[in-house]
Amino acid sequence: MEENTLTTIAQDMLTEAREASSGRSAHHLHGGRGHTLQQTMIALAEGQDLKEHENPGEATIQVITGRVELVAGDESVQLGPAQHAVIPQQRHSLHAHEDSVVLLTLVNKG
Repeated sequence: MEENTLTTIAQDMLTEAREASSGRSAHHLHGGRGHTLQQTMIALAEGQDLKEHENPGEATIQVITGRVELVAGDESVQLGPAQHAVIPQQRHSLHAHEDSVVLLTLVNKG
């Protein structure tokens, strides 16, 4: 077993995101292609977005640091540190109101 400190990983990822031309960085904690369960940390520099996209399975988002807005259709939710939301089964997007890192947990549709 391997132990990871999410806040340490988040700090490193934010540095990467700030330096990246895309303004973001991602790191798989568990899973990846071919796995049913996936956990991915995503860092977004302030003002950056994950553009609207499909939800490939059941998913949740937990904010590690920063403030984000999850938008799905006509609904949106503002999330801050230690807050969590279930991602709706529809197209959605994510906007970083400040430098942010989120933990995406996804169970792929089988």
